[in-house]
Amino acid sequence: MTSRLLLLGAGRSASSLIEYLLRYAPTESWFLTVADVNPAHLAPVLAAHSAYARVVPFAIENEKLLSSLVGEADIVISMLPALFHPLVAQACVQHGRHLATASYVSPEIRDLHEQAIAADITILMECGLDPGLDHMSAMRAIEHIRARGGRLTSFKSYCGGLLAPEAEADNPWQYKFTWNPRNVVLAGQSTAKYLEKGHPRFIPYQQLFARTETLTVPGYGDYEGYANRDSLSYRAPYGLDDIPTILRGTLRRPGYCAAWHALVRLGLTDDTVKLDNPETMTWQELVEAYLPATTQQLELPLRLATYLGLDPAGEVMGRLNWLGLFSERPVGMANATPAQLLERLLTEKWALQPHDHDLIVMQHLFDFELNGQQHRLTSSLTVKGDDATHTAMAKTVGLPLGMAVRRLAQGLLTQRGVVIPVQADLYEPILDELAQDYAIHFHEEEAMA
Repeated sequence: MTSRLLLLGAGRSASSLIEYLLRYAPTESWFLTVADVNPAHLAPVLAAHSAYARVVPFAIENEKLLSSLVGEADIVISMLPALFHPLVAQACVQHGRHLATASYVSPEIRDLHEQAIAADITILMECGLDPGLDHMSAMRAIEHIRARGGRLTSFKSYCGGLLAPEAEADNPWQYKFTWNPRNVVLAGQSTAKYLEKGHPRFIPYQQLFARTETLTVPGYGDYEGYANRDSLSYRAPYGLDDIPTILRGTLRRPGYCAAWHALVRLGLTDDTVKLDNPETMTWQELVEAYLPATTQQLELPLRLATYLGLDPAGEVMGRLNWLGLFSERPVGMANATPAQLLERLLTEKWALQPHDHDLIVMQHLFDFELNGQQHRLTSSLTVKGDDATHTAMAKTVGLPLGMAVRRLAQGLLTQRGVVIPVQADLYEPILDELAQDYAIHFHEEEAMA
């Protein structure tokens, strides 16, 4: 019997997912429909697979088409922006169709849990990279520690979508976009919450990028991590309700966070107010508008450095200058928020070039007591992209999701309601398949603390 799969959204992170689904479509008796707002780029990809795949134009605003496509499917996979997932999930509940995504469980999705159970469907969330592989790999390590009789006292987990060292070139930020640029610009704009030695810790957005931790990844050197969102909410899913320390964070190259902190303090990441600016306004004029008025005849970079307490000749100012913040280049967008203008600038400056290789870096740090002694287990993952299309981000987001969908289609994933991949019968085969077929695996080192 043929299983009908519907993939909504085929952007930059969907390439490996589509290849995986096409690889198994003939042997698993799948028929894949890919629905995307700009489907032209998919035609060459699907041309050789017309017997078991098709592409259709689709816009999320067309609720009638969404309902029709979902109704025709057995399993829906959404790679749309996260804000659209509730619409898709509601359609899946209405039609009794399974849903799988790589995005966080939102309150709107969580509220559908009982309805999904009643409809006898699985709404599988957080099954990509981060969230996704982080859950799976952490749970495997946690269960192994428990099986040895260990008691966890601290769990920290960091992940970053970065650049391979050779792709960093002369970019002082050592960063380019491998994911949704808007998500990067707006990262961290809610208070980060975590637990440290039994005490709750809160970091407001204004201080988030000033409070970092240095981590060393074998073969790739040092990174700095800043805290993510709400780490406390993962105690229960991980079975770590009593753990004294838990923190989840994002990785960047050293120096990135200090420079981003300057952008935050200046106000350029604000997405709450439109500036009523003309399209012809220059970046120099925009930055000038954020500084206090003065009668001193000082150059703009020196005034900014003084205002933010930065070394005028330091690395932070060098990174800001490299972006073009002091140039006469037009911002190119009228009546925009500062965050929209910054995103437009960075989308060009941080564009991944065809020859570039991205790099996924994930690291878990587990502290635990075993036989009266303190141990630390460090589990690190590095995945390098092939090119600007077959990125490490696409692999690590798309492959776990595709593997989970395969198990769902085979009837091996029997949990119903809203589910994340923290159960061994789901994450163990996915981690094994990633290691055996794609050489994506974690390197572990254990030492006495």
